[in-house]
Parts: sequence; structure tokens; C-alpha cells
Amino acid sequence: MKNLKDILYSVTLTSVKGTTDVNANAIVFDSRKANENSIFVAIKGTAVDGHDFISSVIEKGCKIIVAEQEVEVSDEVTLIVTDNTQKALAIMATNFYDHPSAKLKLVGVTGTNGKTTTTTLLFNLFSKLGHKCGLLSTVVNKIGDKDIVATHTTPDPVALNELLNQMVEEGCTHCFMEVSSHAVHQHRITGLKFTGGVFTNITHDHLDYHKTFQEYIRVKKTFFDNLPADAFSLVNVDDKNGMVMLQNTKASKYSFALKSPADFKVKVLENQFSGLVLNLCGTEVWSRLIGDFNAYNLVAVYAVSELLGEDKLEVLHIRQMR
Repeated sequence: MKNLKDILYSVTLTSVKGTTDVNANAIVFDSRKANENSIFVAIKGTAVDGHDFISSVIEKGCKIIVAEQEVEVSDEVTLIVTDNTQKALAIMATNFYDHPSAKLKLVGVTGTNGKTTTTTLLFNLFSKLGHKCGLLSTVVNKIGDKDIVATHTTPDPVALNELLNQMVEEGCTHCFMEVSSHAVHQHRITGLKFTGGVFTNITHDHLDYHKTFQEYIRVKKTFFDNLPADAFSLVNVDDKNGMVMLQNTKASKYSFALKSPADFKVKVLENQFSGLVLNLCGTEVWSRLIGDFNAYNLVAVYAVSELLGEDKLEVLHIRQMR
């Protein structure tokens, strides 16, 4: 059980009807999961509007409602009105689980391509370096050696904070996660504290959702805009939008590239079916991966390891990175 006052910390409130000095043991946005001990957050989705189910969750005994509009409720029900329930849900979930992201070195990887490979390589590398790690990816979520089926590139805010909290409780020190543009736009990562952010590339994709390429770029950029000053931002400057991501970030700025001048530079010496021979930041290394796109992934992984304070030689000699 957690007190509603604590759960609502930092949420922008438009109005409050009823008492906030009550306890809850869950936050839900699916009306089917609501009960007398939960908070129901009404989300306006693309197909369903949670506000249509407020009366039904109250009938189930739910006494705390968070909505974007005033609705008629009895004196027994606390109604919280906010301007954006998606954003409120994310902040509330972070508060409910006591800010688990701040207890981890959380690195988010965003971009059209390379997110899954980069996060997986980072998870493998840091696990081999002796750290217990978490992974949040399109393919699978992992807590140490334990696999958890992934249903979205980035889970909803409640599931995401629950997973991060589980990682903390099970002794993880690092977490590497894919950050999709949908997740940024839908506030699934709002309230999380990132140690670093990585931009791989951007192509004309997901325009069915974002409508224009400019909007797609703007949403991606929002992730970097919101990084804290003590975080790092690492971008691929061979992509012309790499520098765009850094324009308003407060985080420390770093770059990687295959073709352009950069803080972390990779050169392909051999590209064969058996793998890549690379000059990676001045050291020749071999990787079983193939293709220039994996050269980008590998230099990004190496750069993150250095920015997180790992020993350069130890990293370069670990096969798991390669």
C-alpha cells in the first residue's frame, strides 16, 4: 500500500475532489483490472477511451479516479483531474515503485534500426564484465539470466517501472533498453532517470503513426532533450540528424561514426562472411558480426562501455561484445 499523496508527487493537477490521504496497492488503466484498492487512470487511446469506463470501475468498488475531465462521482470517490493522463500515469508509476530507474545505470537506445542489436550486445558485454544487468528489448526482457516475454518495444509505464523495480530487488546494477518513438510520444518513459541515451540512425519509418518525418524526428529528439545534465548523449554523426538530437540536450555530448570525424571512430578493415575486422578507436578487433551496420552497433557499444567507466582493454578482449 502507498499513500495517494506520495503517488501524485510531481503530477500536474487541474482539480481534486475528495481526499488524497488514502492508500492504494495498484495503479491500473485497464478497467477490467480495477478494484477497491486500486487507482484507475482513464487514458484516451486510439480505439478506446478510458473515461467511458469510469462508472463501471466505480461500481467495482474503485474509489480513486484520475481523469482529464470532470465527471460526476459520489462523495466516497476521489477524483483527480489532470491535463494529460498518459503523462500522469508514468509519473505515478515511477512514484509508486519508488523511482527504480534512479537506482540503476539505465541506458536507452533509440533510432529506426539497430536498437535491438545494440541493447543486446550491451547486455551481453556488461554481464560478461561481471555486472548483473537488465534488458528491455523488442525480442525479450531479461533480468540477469531470467527471460520475460516482451509484448511491446517499450512496456507501458506501470509494467516498465515494475520490471525496473524487480531488477533493483534482484541486484541488477545496469539496464539497457530500447526506446521507441511511440514510447516517447505516449509518455511511457516519462519520469525515468537515464544515465545515458544513444541515437543509432533515423529513416522514413513509422510515418503511419507520426504522419510526417519532421514529427518523427521531433519525437526522437525529445528523448535527448529530457536527459539530465549528469547523463551522456551519444549519437551517430554519419546520420545527418545525429547532431539535431544534441541541439537542446543538457547531457554531455559524444559522437560515433564510420565516415565522419567523431569522438569514437570505427573503420572497417575487412568485411567477409566470417565476420568483420575493425579498427575500433585505434585497436584492431575481430567480430563474428558482418556488415557496416554492425560496425556502427559495435562502436556504439564500445563507446557506452567507456562512458560508463569500464576498462578499455578488458572490453575489447571480451568476445561477448563481438
